[in-house]
Amino acid sequence: MNKIKKITSYELFLPIMCFILVLLINVIKTPTFFEVSIKNGVFYGYIIDVINRASELVILAVGMTLVVASSGGTDISVGAVMSVAAALCCYILAGGQQTINAYQNPYVLGILLALVVGVVCGCFNGFLVAKMKIQPMVATLILFTAGRGIAQLITKGQITYIRVENYKLLGANIPGIPLPTTIFVVVIVVLITNIVLKKTALGLYIQSVGINAKASRLVGLKSSRIIFLTYVFCGLCAGIAGLMASSRIYSADANNIGLNMELDAILAVALGGNSLSGGKFTLLGSVIGAYTIQALTTTLYAMSVSADQLPVYKAIVVVIIVSLQSKEFKKIVRGLKDKKADGRKEEQVA
Repeated sequence: MNKIKKITSYELFLPIMCFILVLLINVIKTPTFFEVSIKNGVFYGYIIDVINRASELVILAVGMTLVVASSGGTDISVGAVMSVAAALCCYILAGGQQTINAYQNPYVLGILLALVVGVVCGCFNGFLVAKMKIQPMVATLILFTAGRGIAQLITKGQITYIRVENYKLLGANIPGIPLPTTIFVVVIVVLITNIVLKKTALGLYIQSVGINAKASRLVGLKSSRIIFLTYVFCGLCAGIAGLMASSRIYSADANNIGLNMELDAILAVALGGNSLSGGKFTLLGSVIGAYTIQALTTTLYAMSVSADQLPVYKAIVVVIIVSLQSKEFKKIVRGLKDKKADGRKEEQVA
C-alpha cells in the first residue's frame, strides 16, 4: 500500500510542477495575477477567474479519468452531451410544453431532467463500449456527431433565453457568498467521487479492469458492468457541466456550449499523469491538469493571443508537457542519472 502511495506522489510531481510553471509565467506577465479584490461582496481577480472558468473542465476531467482508466479509451461526446443537457433544461425553464410548464417547480424539474439526459447518454455510450465491444472512440463518435443536432431540435435551432432568476445562481454567486457557486459544485463532485473511490473497492476494480479486463473477469469481476458504470458517470458529469455552462450565459446555445471541451478534458487527464491506455489513474492529477489548461488559456489571452490562434499555442505547450511526462523522457533522465553516478564512482576509485 505504501508503494502505491509513493508511485502516486511521484506521478503527481510533474503535473504540479507544470501548473506552478504556468502560474509563474502569469506572474511575470501580469504582476497583479494573484491579487484578489472584493467588489459588492464578491471576489474578483485573475486567479479567481481561472478557478471559476475551469469548473466545467474539472468536472468533465473527473468523469473522463474513470472512463480512460476502465476502458483505455475516451468519451469524445461529453461536449455534445453538455449541449443536450443545457438545451433540455433551458427549454423547460423557458416554457416548454404546457404540461411541463404546469409543474409546481420547473427549476428543479429542468435540472433533474438535464442530469437524467446526461445519464441516458452515458448509458448509451456505455452499452456500445461495454456490451457491444465497440471501440470507445467510434462508439462515442455517434453522440459527438448527433448530440448537437439533438440539442438543435430541442431548441428549434435558436438560442433559448430563460427568465428564471434562480438559474443564474448556478453559474454566478449566491448572495452573501463571495466565491462563485461553480467552485462549490466542483468541490462537492470531486470530494464525493474521491470518497467513493477510496472508501469502496470501486477504485481498485476500475484500475484492475483497465490493466487487464480478461484477467479481472477470471477472478470474478464483471468488467463490462464496471466499464458501463464509468461511462454513465461520465455522462452525469457532462450533464452537470452543461447546466453550469448554460447558467453562466443564462441561455442554451446548442452550437457553442461545450464546444471542443472534450479535447481539453482528454488533455487534462493526460497532463495529470494518467495512463491513457487504462489502469493506473489519479483523480487529483486530472484536476491539476484541468486547472493547468485554464491557467494556460488565461496566460495566452493576457499575451494578446487571439481566440483563433489559441489552439496552436496551447497544442505546442501541451505537447511539451506531455513529452516531459512520457516514459521515454523518464528513461533518458534515468540514463543521465546513471551516467553521473557511474562517473562519481570512477572518480572515487581513482
